[in-house]
Amino acid sequence: MSDVTQPPLMGYFELLGMRIVEWSEGSAVVELVADERHLNRSGIVHGGVLTSMLDSALSLAGLYCEVPGRVRRGMTLSLTTTFVSPAGAGVLRATGRVRGGGRKVYMASGEVTDAQDRLLAIAEGAFRRRSGSESPEGMAE
Repeated sequence: MSDVTQPPLMGYFELLGMRIVEWSEGSAVVELVADERHLNRSGIVHGGVLTSMLDSALSLAGLYCEVPGRVRRGMTLSLTTTFVSPAGAGVLRATGRVRGGGRKVYMASGEVTDAQDRLLAIAEGAFRRRSGSESPEGMAE
């Protein structure tokens, strides 16, 4: 995996406190330190937080661009999440990997684990690269 120069955080990504910790062609890892603001009424991390982490990691896995000053943009077409175990406060790590696809549409899968490497959730989805993002060289920001 490549060292990640953290892109500027924006919107929902920033709101949840996610950060990209590893990113290379076909793979991305997103982390979040879950605290009381991420918990539901039962005192566990809300499933929407885990799903958001998976959506980000899986999508980013197909959008890596190594050319400075250029980006690749995409959107989620479908995402299926299965919750395996409840998550508590602490470091959560979502890993996404591209599994197949073409220039525009790609499929990815991944998982969320906690600091003890316990599996919390798994997901698979289909994503589309936006116009201009099909090439690994990306597009101007």
